[in-house]
Amino acid sequence: MGQHTPSLVLYTRQYSRPTGASFHGIVPGKQAIPLGQIDLSVTFRGPSNYRTEALTFKVVGFHGTYHATLGRPCYVKFMAVPNYTYLKLKMPGPGGVITVGTSFQRAYECDVECCDHAAAIIASGELAALREEVTEEAPDLNRSTGSFEPAEGSKEVLIDSSSSEGKGVRIGTTLSSK
Repeated sequence: MGQHTPSLVLYTRQYSRPTGASFHGIVPGKQAIPLGQIDLSVTFRGPSNYRTEALTFKVVGFHGTYHATLGRPCYVKFMAVPNYTYLKLKMPGPGGVITVGTSFQRAYECDVECCDHAAAIIASGELAALREEVTEEAPDLNRSTGSFEPAEGSKEVLIDSSSSEGKGVRIGTTLSSK
């Protein structure tokens, strides 16, 4: 999506720092370990009404159709609200509401690009290898679904002792005092 910026790729390799967090749901059935993370300034809109905030991006070593993904951390930092129906992102700015949007044509082009990328993965045989790994890591099907199994070292605490409903919460007993 958008133009490729080689200078950003070189910049991230030079200034990235390690991260211990992994991605889930990016590569089907696998966790993806980032190469590192980097803080970059992100600005929305023009010179008369704009917002700039520093966001932390995770740097990954696999090909994808997007060069950067903005999600909940971005929305929180900018106090932004996405509207997927109208392809708009709105946030407060010093001169009023900042609206960022795209066209339905551009959104369609991005979808086509994603589908082409997925087809290339399927054609390359990567999907078959992923399916084998997912099958090996599949959860136990004999375990009853919909049931909650409390962790060892937890106790039940009533939320409202005066209530007759007996609603409670389980709290871990192995937590530190902090």
